[in-house]
Amino acid sequence: MTSPAHQARLKALAESMKADETDVLVLFGNNWHADHLRYATDFGIQEGQGIALVRADGSTTLILDDAAEADRARDETKTCEIVYAPSLVKEARNLLSREGNRKIGAAPFHLLPYGLLHGEKDLRVADGTNVIERLLMTKLEIEMDAVRRAAKLADEGYAIFRDAARPGRKDYELVAEIETFFRTKGVAENFMIIGVGGQEVRGMAPPSGKVLKQGDMVTTELTPCVDGYYSQICRTLVVGEANEAQKQAFAVYLEAMEAGIASVAAGVTAAQVAKAENDVFRKYGLGDYVTSEYTRVRGHGMGLFPDQKPQILEDVHIPLETGMTIIVHPNTYHPAVGYFVLGDSLIVRDKGHELLCGTPRQLFSVTSH
Repeated sequence: MTSPAHQARLKALAESMKADETDVLVLFGNNWHADHLRYATDFGIQEGQGIALVRADGSTTLILDDAAEADRARDETKTCEIVYAPSLVKEARNLLSREGNRKIGAAPFHLLPYGLLHGEKDLRVADGTNVIERLLMTKLEIEMDAVRRAAKLADEGYAIFRDAARPGRKDYELVAEIETFFRTKGVAENFMIIGVGGQEVRGMAPPSGKVLKQGDMVTTELTPCVDGYYSQICRTLVVGEANEAQKQAFAVYLEAMEAGIASVAAGVTAAQVAKAENDVFRKYGLGDYVTSEYTRVRGHGMGLFPDQKPQILEDVHIPLETGMTIIVHPNTYHPAVGYFVLGDSLIVRDKGHELLCGTPRQLFSVTSH
């Protein structure tokens, strides 16, 4: 039986398709960019690729090119016709050719396989991004509730992470403890990266076996998924007592994050939030470190994917809307201490925001125990 959140999404999607006069919406996904596919099918793809054909009457066909994924989809989703097709694009074209002279939209359009748009008998497939993209960014109340629950588990997970971090442990041991904890809570998916070291560390990555030692900074972002929805927290800790440079760096990141969060409200653009964060770094002569050479974004949306639009950057002028779920994180390299992270998730409201993370905003210190 479909979940209440999925039922609500299907209703919203049907209304959006009707407003756009779209007869068939083609949604593409893989194990990295799966949110468009998941919105309509409630299926989180793990291997291979998938294409969903969503029709105006509500019927949906989910085509998968991995046999095991097709079997899993038949067990997990009851709202779609499941088709296993090793030749994914060919099968999708065949099915679309039977739809007749109907308006077909597709999303995410820039990721569609070339063969779906071009072939012996070209299909008239238009960019259908506008039909679903706003639905992905702006959450229904039932979706926000799932993000809230994910944020609560992110807080609990960071407490486990902090307790696991001590001298002599390897980074993958910390990750293993987090994954074990999340599995016991029913969290099947968690996007997590980690950094261990000092001035030489320029980012975070999957664990590599690095051993924690006195003086190391340990950075991480935890992104557990609850009922398909992700929420994230970013924090930095020091193995042992933080030195003066680390404390001074933390003060900058804290000021930047709080400036960004304070600016969040419906109608404010992503660019304005990014500028509020970046201006703090510029004030302290660290403006170079908010450029693309040292950092990617100053935050981003979250939902059915851990990193959705809007990206929080000074050249992204998407207005924030009530119901958007985002994280504000001025994560970047600091020349004195290395890569540093600090970020909280929140929901955009008409006159501000609803903060989702409860973990203290501090530079944690851990010792052997």
